[in-house]
Amino acid sequence: MDRKKELKELYKNMKPDMGIYIIKSSVSNKCYIEGTKDLKAAINGAKFRLNFGNHLNNELQKQWKEQGEVNFTIEILENLEYDKDESKVDYSEELNILKMIWEEKLSKQGVNFY
Repeated sequence: MDRKKELKELYKNMKPDMGIYIIKSSVSNKCYIEGTKDLKAAINGAKFRLNFGNHLNNELQKQWKEQGEVNFTIEILENLEYDKDESKVDYSEELNILKMIWEEKLSKQGVNFY
């Protein structure tokens, strides 16, 4: 019984990986980047929406349908670490700044965005 309580407590205290991920077309050299508080869920959700034909970015959705999933890569660009201060729960500002930094880096490399 104690083991069950311990596992529940561990689950409650789990923190998902957060950061920036990219969906990049190998055909058009265009990409879509997003900052998220839960990388695994966001990537799975984006892939599901793209395959279902329901992604919010219409241009990305159109090219995904035309080029096929095999011509796209999805990867994590950078993880954002949690603060030592346990009371902090909103990382939106940090994620937005990190996204802007990556947009600037990628622009300098000649990558275009959806």
